[in-house]
Amino acid sequence: MRSSVREIKIKVPEDVLLSASISEKQLVHEMREVLAFKLFSDGRLSGGTAAKLAEMPRVHFLLKASQQNIEWLPYSKDEVRRELA
Repeated sequence: MRSSVREIKIKVPEDVLLSASISEKQLVHEMREVLAFKLFSDGRLSGGTAAKLAEMPRVHFLLKASQQNIEWLPYSKDEVRRELA
């Protein structure tokens, strides 16, 4: 099943791009990634859907989420350690 894509436009002052030394393309990329992690950590998007928003493979997204201390496993670290022991 194909999903549709909706374009969302926002206005960003040009001095913000200049001050941040960032291109429009890079800003869009970073905004998608930050939004994906935020919605995922809030439980509003699944890992797969958030990865799609961030335009990266699901496994890569989940690994990056872990690096950012975003809990995505339904178990505590102690529970995982006990299960793996």
